[in-house]
Amino acid sequence: MHSTFPGTTVEVASLGKGSSKSLFDGIFATGGITLSQVSVMTGLEPYVIQNWVKRGFVSSPVKRMYSREQFARIVIINMLRESLQIEKICGLLHVIGGNPKDPNDDLIRDDELYHRYVDMISDPDINVSDDNAVKKTAEIAAEGFGENAADTKKLVRILQVMLYAHAAAAYRERSSQLLSTLQ
Repeated sequence: MHSTFPGTTVEVASLGKGSSKSLFDGIFATGGITLSQVSVMTGLEPYVIQNWVKRGFVSSPVKRMYSREQFARIVIINMLRESLQIEKICGLLHVIGGNPKDPNDDLIRDDELYHRYVDMISDPDINVSDDNAVKKTAEIAAEGFGENAADTKKLVRILQVMLYAHAAAAYRERSSQLLSTLQ
């Protein structure tokens, strides 16, 4: 079903639970990654990434190196930007992730959010048109999170929003592909 990890150009045979964590562990085994590496792995032009940093959507790289958390934020924004405005995506991330420049106010790190999302969509039984199934799958992905039910409920809702926005972008792309075959 999936040919790449969501929000990236990194090919994958099939998504599985823990697959994105393994990917990140490999990418960041030696530390941070450069702007050109982020660009290649996301398909984004370097100036787009730099603009997101300048506008405060992503924190500044340290010594020109991006961390796994910064990379995850870039990937999440890239994944959702076809169906949500970037400001809304950052607002969504701010609800649970706080200020990108202050990791101390995070309820969840951006990379953990991305891993939970990939784990959620790797469920073979997920059905975007069934709200109850989506909620149940999001609840499973949120298991073990947070110190209280309110935080867990926020994460479940954010995972649902991410899924619907990501699916909307995929449906839009597919409809464009089909439309181009008619011309």
